[in-house]
Amino acid sequence: MAQEKRTGNGAHRIKDGIVQAIQGTADVFTAVVEGVSGAVTGVFKGTGTAGASAIEAVMDIARAAVHGAVEAGGDLAKAAKGIAVGVLRGTRETGEAALGTVARTARTVVHHTAKLGGDVAHATTGLVQGAIHSAKDLGVDAVQAASSAAEGALEAAEEIGSVAAEKVRHALKGTIDGIKVLFKEPSPQRAKR
Repeated sequence: MAQEKRTGNGAHRIKDGIVQAIQGTADVFTAVVEGVSGAVTGVFKGTGTAGASAIEAVMDIARAAVHGAVEAGGDLAKAAKGIAVGVLRGTRETGEAALGTVARTARTVVHHTAKLGGDVAHATTGLVQGAIHSAKDLGVDAVQAASSAAEGALEAAEEIGSVAAEKVRHALKGTIDGIKVLFKEPSPQRAKR
């Protein structure tokens, strides 16, 4: 119970910090990266959280950051890019583990963006940009990183509904930051959930 309370209060601090940072600067991307990265680093340093608990705590941070970005009315593409980069920088994962984190982060951000009435297409574009931006540090190919973000975003959008899924697909057409985004469509069973 104390852990739930601490996570909830931490989420409010993160959301409020993101709101203040976005309102206090024109550089939404940097403000979000710094806020999210610091919070994620704290999960691993200060609390000794590991495994599934750490993943859950990191996704709570991503969710709180989305809430802050939507509340502040900042550029959602820049905020989503900042969330992706901040989570990846904070976890310091590389390789396959990082790709899994990219996909989970994209699912969380798209899900909560839709829930709050935000633009899932802008969020998707920002998430893919964040994955591409971080690819070298993750030790993965930029196309792999972009594809992981795209698949996570599309999976969440399919669960939300056909309108959200179409918006995400449209956002993934062509290239993003010079990268042709390749992605697998979610399985029909998964899309019906």
